[in-house]
Amino acid sequence: MAVVIAVAASAAVVTGATASGKSPEGPVHASVTGSAEFRLPYVNDADIRSFAFDAHAAPYSRPVPGVSTGLPTDAYGTVAVSHYSAEQDITYTAEGKVDCLVTAPGNATLTAVITEVSAGGPDWVGKRLGFSVHDGGGDKPGKMSRDRVGFSWADGVNTTYTDEGDVASPVGPCMAPAAFSPVSKGAYRVRHADLPLWPTG
Repeated sequence: MAVVIAVAASAAVVTGATASGKSPEGPVHASVTGSAEFRLPYVNDADIRSFAFDAHAAPYSRPVPGVSTGLPTDAYGTVAVSHYSAEQDITYTAEGKVDCLVTAPGNATLTAVITEVSAGGPDWVGKRLGFSVHDGGGDKPGKMSRDRVGFSWADGVNTTYTDEGDVASPVGPCMAPAAFSPVSKGAYRVRHADLPLWPTG
């Protein structure tokens, strides 16, 4: 009986640490990892599009004008974009540095400032792009993924219409549309953590 009680007590301690969102090493921070190909639900083509994320929350680590503490959504990491154009038979790639991440259970929104684009690719260097991820969970070999992604530059998604036509709207930190594109190969993992309190003192 004593052994059973001891085991139960140990389990309670572990469960309590998990429920509080903390580990012996410190608080758990949000993250988005993984790579996957996806399809656009409104386009029927042979293009291959993929995103790879290695994004990690780092609250209050990026001071900005007027907010010397930084923000609870501060983050670091990388984003890689790849788009194979079947029509042109060429693959365009881009890489960026993550600057913002916010999550909810199974979902995330992040942004990255693009640092590198392959030859012939879009004029993205220095621009912030937005991404959203839905982690559907339960991915198993041979079964279709339930994950989804969204992105800010999709045609008709991030656009402002004027009398002269339509123009791309700027993307602010952590701005992205809902994850509207189903993943066709690969998977993403969203690790959720609530945003921490503002620092005091």
